[in-house]
This record gives sequence, C-alpha cells and structure tokens, in this order.
Amino acid sequence: MTSSIRLYVPAPLHEGAEPRATAAQAHYLGAVMRRAAGEPVRLFNGVDGEWTAIISAIRRDQAAFTVTRLIRPQAAGPDLWLVFAALKRDATDLVIQKATELGVAALLPVTTTRTNTGRLNEARLLAIATEAAEQCERLTVPRIAALRSLSDVLADWPAERALAAAIERSDAATLSPARGPAALLVGPEGGFTPAELDALQRRPFVVPATLGPLVLRAETAAIVGLALLQAHSGRSS
Repeated sequence: MTSSIRLYVPAPLHEGAEPRATAAQAHYLGAVMRRAAGEPVRLFNGVDGEWTAIISAIRRDQAAFTVTRLIRPQAAGPDLWLVFAALKRDATDLVIQKATELGVAALLPVTTTRTNTGRLNEARLLAIATEAAEQCERLTVPRIAALRSLSDVLADWPAERALAAAIERSDAATLSPARGPAALLVGPEGGFTPAELDALQRRPFVVPATLGPLVLRAETAAIVGLALLQAHSGRSS
C-alpha cells in the first residue's frame, strides 16, 4: 500500500481549491517519494483542518494539487509555550522537533548570561517544525519567535499565562500538568545565574519547579517538562 504523505500549505483549503507546492515539496514528492500526477496526498494549513487532495501536476520544482475532501476538522491543541535558552545547532534542532511533536503552540528562544549562541536561523527552525508537524499528524505548525533576551521576554509576558521555570538543584515542587494557558522555561547548559534566578522569583507569574532529582541536559529538560505539562490533555492536534 502506498504510504500517505502529509504536507503543510499556507493557502486556503476547501473542496476544489488548487494550492501549489513549494519547490522543496515538489522535489520531495517527485524525486524522493516518486509520486506522480493523480496520486493522493493530505494537506493542512493550520486553519481549515486536514484534507485529501490529488496531485494535479508535478515536475522537478513545481507541483499543484486539487483538494477533494475534508477528513479532519480543525481542533484546538494545547495552549502551551516553550521558552528555552538557545543551544548549539543540533540541540536546538532537537528541541524544535520534539516540542512540535508534543503539541507546543509557540517556541520562544531566548538568550541568557550563560547562553552559548547568539543567533538562530529562524527560517531553518520553521522548516524543522513544519516537517515535524507533517510527520506527527498535528494540524498546526508552532509559531517560532525571534531570538530575544530573557529579560525582554519577561518584561512583556502576559500575566494570565503561568510560566513554569525548570530550576535544577532546588527544593521547588515537581512540575505538574498545566491547567489553562501555560509555558515552560528551560535555561542553558550552565543553568541560570543567581541574578537571573532573583529576577524570576520577583515575577508573580513564574512558578519554580523541578523535573526530578537528576540534573538533565537542557534539551532533555525541555522534552520532559513539556510532557509533564501537557500530560492531562491527551493527544495534541
């Protein structure tokens, strides 16, 4: 049986719509997956649900679809954000991929005193998130914010969204499932500085938490923390 291919397209989706693929998607369909005109795919755009479609035309760097039928209506996913200190390339890629698979709605990379990188390729990270969303069958692609300092993010944080700060070697309570809008904050490999911990403690929306007795790598902490926060919500959309 031919395996089903899911693709994210930003165009409106409805019966009879004719969205077009990007050059990268056309290459993937034709050169990698060996698909031809007339074969089915599934499309989603984060707004209109998931639809079946037929490849109406394809060549090396171009492809077009004809949308046929709604197979899954749009549904809200967990209202969960991840704020994380930017890591080295491979570790950041892993965080983006796994956070997408865990249903995160927004990813907010930050710089801290001990952050070991000062720039990120936002387009590349969005491509990683998009591919992860296509593969894990969620209906949305998470928003990826521009890299900012932790202090700037805290300064304009929405007060109604609780921010669980993963603090290692602390006597805080173990992280528990979120109720309502929530976010997880994970620091850099070297941890937060005393000044940063003081700044966090002064914010009323910050809830210090631990992820257990072991000291985890930053990327592992992000995965574990997100799993704990959204454990009550079941399968994400």
